[in-house]
Amino acid sequence: MSSSLIPEYLLMIAGSARMAAQAAACAGLKPLVIDLFADLDTQQYAEAFCRVPSLAVKDLVPAVDFFIERYAVAHAIYGSGFEYYPESLYYLGKHMTLLGNSPDTFAGLQNKQDFFSVLSSLAIPYPDTSFNAPEDNAHEEPVWLFKPLQGQGGVGIKVDDGNADASVYWQKYQYGTPQSVLFLADGRSAQVIGFNTQWTVSSGAGDGFVFSGIINCSALSIEQKALISRWLAKLVPIFGLSGLNTMDFIQDDKDLYVLEINPRLSASMQLYDAGLLLGHIRASQGDMPEYPAVQGGCTGYQIIYAEQDMVIPDAFEWPEACMDLPASGVNYRKGQPICSMIARHKTPRHVFEQLQHKQQQLFKQLRQV
Repeated sequence: MSSSLIPEYLLMIAGSARMAAQAAACAGLKPLVIDLFADLDTQQYAEAFCRVPSLAVKDLVPAVDFFIERYAVAHAIYGSGFEYYPESLYYLGKHMTLLGNSPDTFAGLQNKQDFFSVLSSLAIPYPDTSFNAPEDNAHEEPVWLFKPLQGQGGVGIKVDDGNADASVYWQKYQYGTPQSVLFLADGRSAQVIGFNTQWTVSSGAGDGFVFSGIINCSALSIEQKALISRWLAKLVPIFGLSGLNTMDFIQDDKDLYVLEINPRLSASMQLYDAGLLLGHIRASQGDMPEYPAVQGGCTGYQIIYAEQDMVIPDAFEWPEACMDLPASGVNYRKGQPICSMIARHKTPRHVFEQLQHKQQQLFKQLRQV
């Protein structure tokens, strides 16, 4: 018998909160949404919503106060975007019960020096990393990348050109396949939900490693999956991880290299069964649910980036597979994310084919209007 509290109303806050709002609505809960876009489908899933210009405290306060006063909401779940505003999580934690990782845990994982120091102490491999600019490395192979100390989704990761500012660290480019593991945690132990393969794109801003998509299929061996599970068993109690989290890593044949832990809801959540949000809530309260180890078929999720500067036309009919739908009249620059889409099939190849076909169909419709 579960002893965890499942609140009726939940405040969902993220850069884009559609995924969280959809999961909450599917679970029979009433999501109240604060995000940066107020996409059409986000509005559909939300009991009420508020669009804010940023996740900074000054922009969140009026929206949070409104929902607390109007709906007496006392619990909040957060997603991506707080990497840039960790102080906002401390504000939320003082006024509400956060379901997921505490602000201290979140901020601790943003401290890259401490994170890689922990990995070193546990003999968990990671790419060569430096917090001082490498000396002349123009001819080195593999190349050095610089990465933001506070970032998300691969934004701001670039090949080192000698023009990095003070808010970055350096890491050797690691050959291999980007992957992640989605897991539940209760502060003491971890339960793996699934292993995923990711892919990236180059943005118009010169970022070469921007997150583009993910599929819940992986080429990891049984032994490699077991090894990652052992790493998580050590990392969860050290960092006090709670709720749903992901750990990103690189697979280079038999070798694995950890990149980071994302201590929040992430895109891979929607590749699995809808009950994961309730699992997140329960695990956050120390009540770890049992999640089935077998997932039938493959599910892929992909972000669609603009081919060129464009405006969403009036009364545009979005293809069925599209999500995160902007309103008519929204302007996009080349390389900016327009929407996302999802595909399901028995095999990864057919999932990729579906995603490619759906993307081509969307671009064709946009060009015709």
